[in-house]
Amino acid sequence: MKNNFWPMGRTSGFLAVLAVAGCTSTPPQTTNNTAATAAVSQAAATPPNDMQNPLLAEWTGPFGGVPAFDKMNLAHLPAAMEKGMALHLAEIDAIANNPEPATFANTLEAMEKAGEPLNRAFVYYGIWGSNLSSPEFRKIQAEIAPKISEYSSKVSQNQQLFNRIKTVYENAQKTPLPADQQRVVQLIYENFQMEGAGLDAASKQRYAAINKELSSLYTAFGNNTLADEEKYVTYLTKEQLGGLPESFVKAAAKAAEERGKTGQYAVTNTRSSVDQFLTYSDQRALREKVWTTFYSRGDNGDAHDNNQNITKILQLRNERVKLLGAKSYADWRLQNRMAKNPENAMALMNAVWPAAIGRVKEEVKDMQAIATASGQKITISPWDYLYYSEKVRKKKYDLDSDEVKQYLELGNLTQAIFYTAGELFNYNFSPVAAGSVPVYHPDVKVWEVTDKTTGKHIGLWYLDPFARTGKRSGAWASAYRSHTTFNGHKTVLASNNSNFIKPAPGEPVLVSWNDATTFFHEFGHALHFLSSNVKYPTLNGGVRDYTEFQSQLLERWLSTDRVINQFLKHHKTGQVMPASLVAKIKKAATFNQGFGTTEFLGSAIMDLKYHMADPTNLNPDIFERETLKAMNMPQEVVMRHRSPHFGHVFSSEGYAAGYYGYLWADVLTSDAAEAFEQAPGGFYDKEVATRLVKYLFAPRNSMDPAEAYRLFRGRDAKIDALMRDRGFAVPTAPAKKK
Repeated sequence: MKNNFWPMGRTSGFLAVLAVAGCTSTPPQTTNNTAATAAVSQAAATPPNDMQNPLLAEWTGPFGGVPAFDKMNLAHLPAAMEKGMALHLAEIDAIANNPEPATFANTLEAMEKAGEPLNRAFVYYGIWGSNLSSPEFRKIQAEIAPKISEYSSKVSQNQQLFNRIKTVYENAQKTPLPADQQRVVQLIYENFQMEGAGLDAASKQRYAAINKELSSLYTAFGNNTLADEEKYVTYLTKEQLGGLPESFVKAAAKAAEERGKTGQYAVTNTRSSVDQFLTYSDQRALREKVWTTFYSRGDNGDAHDNNQNITKILQLRNERVKLLGAKSYADWRLQNRMAKNPENAMALMNAVWPAAIGRVKEEVKDMQAIATASGQKITISPWDYLYYSEKVRKKKYDLDSDEVKQYLELGNLTQAIFYTAGELFNYNFSPVAAGSVPVYHPDVKVWEVTDKTTGKHIGLWYLDPFARTGKRSGAWASAYRSHTTFNGHKTVLASNNSNFIKPAPGEPVLVSWNDATTFFHEFGHALHFLSSNVKYPTLNGGVRDYTEFQSQLLERWLSTDRVINQFLKHHKTGQVMPASLVAKIKKAATFNQGFGTTEFLGSAIMDLKYHMADPTNLNPDIFERETLKAMNMPQEVVMRHRSPHFGHVFSSEGYAAGYYGYLWADVLTSDAAEAFEQAPGGFYDKEVATRLVKYLFAPRNSMDPAEAYRLFRGRDAKIDALMRDRGFAVPTAPAKKK
């Protein structure tokens, strides 16, 4: 899934510092880190004193200063984090104890300015956690996570600070401030309220203790999942490669060689590797083994089993929100989301669910027919779904996924996203001179982003494209620095991170249509960062069930004629994808939507039900099985993220009771896409594109998301377009977003 919940994806400013603190245990990746070690020092060294620490130092160099990735040394991290927290707490105390009457300038704006050294340290912390993990880092993380939680509680529970915030808030209700300042006050005040600032002393103490315990549990959950991803690798012999594409075989040989298994072929326990194997391998027994290994992460009854962690996390979350008087964790979490409450979120999912599982039955029937006709005496199982759906795709649409991949070369796709940004945002991307901007790994490349018309510098875009040991799985976007103007103009440092399989030397990087779509999606997050025009750091934040909308919308440009005709070229011949193949792709647009929608909704509904249930004595294994049975979950499909490795929900609070947000955002996505489709210029219509940037990208969180969408569309979004996009029947009484 598209994940951007790591700390460095947060904005700078007060709420950002607390948000970062709340995500400190988002999982790092696997234990060994050979490649990363070559680029960034993991060695022990004498830590520098205080502000001499390079992880706290102001960023220097070109483009308004850039992170000193070339000076990263893990030995400096603990001191940098502790000193950064101490500096920020001192700033907070000074604001809280200011004898002058509370005003926006001396309280809220002062809070927005505070914490800069800590923000910088968190950027490096995030790189080690997501891109360059190692056993040494995980040890530091386990030690420092509780300290970060304690620091966060000291800020959010500072009574004198909250009194000043409340005074500014109440005064602003009587005499409104300028719109952006009014929004900052509202967001910070509501955040303090939700984090227990109004509790009595004893309840505050318990609230902080719960958060501290949760921080350790989140770290353990993530590390357990990652341990299983690293530990369980399936090695193949040459005789077991039947059906696998040449590009996969070469990459698997390289992966095995890196693990000391020269002459064998490694199927690593990550989705990018597993999904390809399940789609193409002719070896059914091996498909079952690889599938079982992948979906058993965190659920093997050993030292890395996560079931007890889930139970404890749910119990602590429930206890914490009960201190605030909330009915459930889900009710507490959704109060400031677009959905407003779990009932609205569940209503949307329930409106789509029957059509999704109904389509699965049709898909399974088609697959079973092909299996039977080929002489296979089997009943379709989860490890057969991708394999036989590929055969159905070829039969029904004469569409071969591997044929499509020959036209999806990473370099061309990168130029395609740049072209899209140029047409919609008027941006130009130019590679920076080698060595002029430090990077933390040789794979990382950097581009300068400028305005095409004026040449004005907008920011930098970093790309870290390849999977490697020490890098967490999935794809995500991060902002190392966000746009603000309240304290001098700061430009954006954005990054995209993927896990494409690095090819053998001299081979092209060919990706699937789904991975190309994800590449566009994550670039949408980066464009959201780059297009910001907000004044204050807090306004660069987002609402969880809205922030995926912009990125999901950008996916639509991959299949536009302009992108296809210019950038989807055969990697050998340079010929543009033929019209006949394009027609097949578009004809098959709703193919396998039953599977895709059902595996997602299985996880999203499970997430919400976990957080609406009484967690006393809850057994995750039993709860998962009974809930899926009650939902009539098709036995041929598994949740996209089974509970024991559902990191979105249990390795941090980023998507807890919020995984539904992808579907909520997709309602907006489909509705907004139809605005382009109906415009004279289609997806490149200048008037609609101008509204897109003005109302949906540039404001970030400076206005209410529902109001922003109405300004773009002229009305609220409807579910109808979503159902049409997925090839489902439109409900006779469409569910309305509230």
